[in-house]
Amino acid sequence: MSSLRYWVWLSSVSFANPRARAALVERYGDAENAYLAPPGEFKTIPGISANEAEMFEKRDLREADRILEVCRREHIDILTLADAAYPQRLRNIFAPPVALYIKGRLPDVDSIPSVAVIGTRKATPYGLKMGRDIAFEIAKCGGIVVSGLTEGIDRAAARGCLLAGGCCIGVLGTAHGRDGELHEDVIATGALVSEYPPGTRPQNRFFRDRNRISAGLSHAVCVVEAPEQSGSLLFAREALEQGKEIFAVPGNADAENSAGIMTLLKQGARPAARGWDVMEDFEAVYPDRVCRPNGEKAAPPPAAKIEKTPVNSPAPPPESRTINAPSTKKEIDKPKDAGYIDGKEQFAGLSADQLEIVTAIGRGETHIDDIIEATGMSAAKVLSQLTILEIKGVIRRVAGRRVCLNTK
Repeated sequence: MSSLRYWVWLSSVSFANPRARAALVERYGDAENAYLAPPGEFKTIPGISANEAEMFEKRDLREADRILEVCRREHIDILTLADAAYPQRLRNIFAPPVALYIKGRLPDVDSIPSVAVIGTRKATPYGLKMGRDIAFEIAKCGGIVVSGLTEGIDRAAARGCLLAGGCCIGVLGTAHGRDGELHEDVIATGALVSEYPPGTRPQNRFFRDRNRISAGLSHAVCVVEAPEQSGSLLFAREALEQGKEIFAVPGNADAENSAGIMTLLKQGARPAARGWDVMEDFEAVYPDRVCRPNGEKAAPPPAAKIEKTPVNSPAPPPESRTINAPSTKKEIDKPKDAGYIDGKEQFAGLSADQLEIVTAIGRGETHIDDIIEATGMSAAKVLSQLTILEIKGVIRRVAGRRVCLNTK
């Protein structure tokens, strides 16, 4: 409990943005060490403004104690960056939330495909139907639906997921407050998540900050109806910065709510008319989790054919037996690097496109745009394959739309 108290303190300092909190964790390793840092040191840390440093310097734990009591009373769980259960996908984003305040039970988003279904608040009947139907099919196919639960497409998607009996994660742009009927239903089947402690006063930037969490919890994003200046485009941009696959649902070309969709499609988003258009990518990666809309599981890969030698057949003469032929390549007399050997094993079974992307990444961190240029593949294809490679554990994402190989 003593360690949790410091994480709650760090998450509750008024007006500090996520970047400043992350900077303290990066500098000191955890919240307790940050709290015990020498006086006056906060203002010397890059990414922390003078006002933020002043707020951190107060080091007031009374608010943390109040929050802990409210969480206990209202059955709000707290998950911090120090916890093993903290989602690895979220941990890898820029400025991950130092603490998550959760009602319900957060599913294992690292091992289950999850899709954020988003769109405009001022949705048309067509948009509401598509948002609901796409989320319904995503849930039926074994996926998790991530929603902001705001009016319009987001709520329609959450309801579609719940109608399918699926698991929904609602990500709030405010602290937990009075739960409505939809919130209660989400809590019953999944989780309601906020990075803001109970009692935090709302700020306009909170909803923009929420986007990075929703995208971070998701494998892909599906946008349903978005005007030209829609906040959904900002969400898609954040998800793209994280290297997530973007899908867009086509609408009438001359409709106001299709303007943003047309922009996304021109920029390389993949069109989606149903939930399976999104979930199909995950069938090979999660064969035990993902099923097709008709309920069928993917057919297992054919087993390798083993040639059996008849019992009474004479053994082939020694000179005709198959022996590994000596390599004609010149060998250098030095032991092979263990990490390289593990890497070769890790890359076994990758497709030609995935191997080409791995080659383009090379050693060190590589920008996604450089991978697109080096491979000549479309942005949508590269992002899709990077998602699969990340799920397989071959790569990991780092800040600034960069990736690196995850060799042992």
